[in-house]
Amino acid sequence: MKIPGVTTLMVTVQCLEVGLNTLIKEATAKGMSDFVFVVYSNAMALCFLLPSAFIYYRKRGFLPITRAVVSRIFLLSMVSCCEQTLMYTGIGYSSPTLASAMVDLTPAFTYIVALISRLEKLNMKLRSGKAKSIGTVVSIVGALVVTLHEGFPLTSHRGPTHNIVVSGENLIPEPSDWVLGGFLLSAGSFCLSLVFIVKTWIIKDYPEELMVATISCSFVIILSSIVALIVDSSAQAWLLKPDTELIAIVYSGTFVVSLRSIVHIWACRKRGPVYVAMFNPLGMVISLAMGVTFLKDTLYLGSIIGAGVIALGFYGVIWGQDQEEKMVDEKNNGRCDSVSSSSSTAPLLQNKSIHV
Repeated sequence: MKIPGVTTLMVTVQCLEVGLNTLIKEATAKGMSDFVFVVYSNAMALCFLLPSAFIYYRKRGFLPITRAVVSRIFLLSMVSCCEQTLMYTGIGYSSPTLASAMVDLTPAFTYIVALISRLEKLNMKLRSGKAKSIGTVVSIVGALVVTLHEGFPLTSHRGPTHNIVVSGENLIPEPSDWVLGGFLLSAGSFCLSLVFIVKTWIIKDYPEELMVATISCSFVIILSSIVALIVDSSAQAWLLKPDTELIAIVYSGTFVVSLRSIVHIWACRKRGPVYVAMFNPLGMVISLAMGVTFLKDTLYLGSIIGAGVIALGFYGVIWGQDQEEKMVDEKNNGRCDSVSSSSSTAPLLQNKSIHV
């Protein structure tokens, strides 16, 4: 791969998000307001983004920002606020496992929206187009296998992985809450796909990742504060407790929201929205690996098969993306060669005419 740093950072972000989902579930079970959490986590992220932007742009400066770009960033903030609110609320009604499964729909949503908005081109005559399309479907199927099919256990630790254990208690939602949580998570996954699309739309015309992330985070704080005050205006909801709630806010703002915003915007500029969305199915594999390694969860055959299918589909999309980039580079090199050859032959023709 030409830019291994992109893949490394995307995998790191997925690992951080898996840990955040578990913290959110535990904090929600103790009474944390999801709407207030969005406000505080983005405020914490802004505390890191603002100094970083000041230091980074102090000497090099930044491109002048236009009203059109600000309007796009505001649209990004609205969609991002909806996505965070829907996802965190959905986790509260269901579980981190269901959240990982529903987020696996994001590549399909992103691919469809990218085709409609013409950010991606579907050419099934090329092997790269077939690889990306088939790889997207295969990754989603693999994620569903991990979630829905266990098979026989390969290790003998404690209970099934889908029973989320927090603070020694089995937090199994009611069926009605589970359905509502699934609906909220699916809506949040669609909003997440729109986030990737809008980020790509912005960064193509304004390639300043840190500035876009900082302004967007500021807008999200304002929008989420309005929503939180309307939904939950009690002063008790805004009081921070020195327990899991505070840990989740600090962790989210420091390691997830701020870093994720910059990495996603940068990766959208480098590789496009579909590439970024394809890392969401890996979250299921990472969650599985972390659960078996650190929480001693039981490892099932279905999980191994599903993880292998996800890896196969992910490789197909990455391979297709790489082939398309090679084709673009070859075309650009061909144009450069033709321009240089034409410019080099021009003096010869001129000299010939002079001799005649």
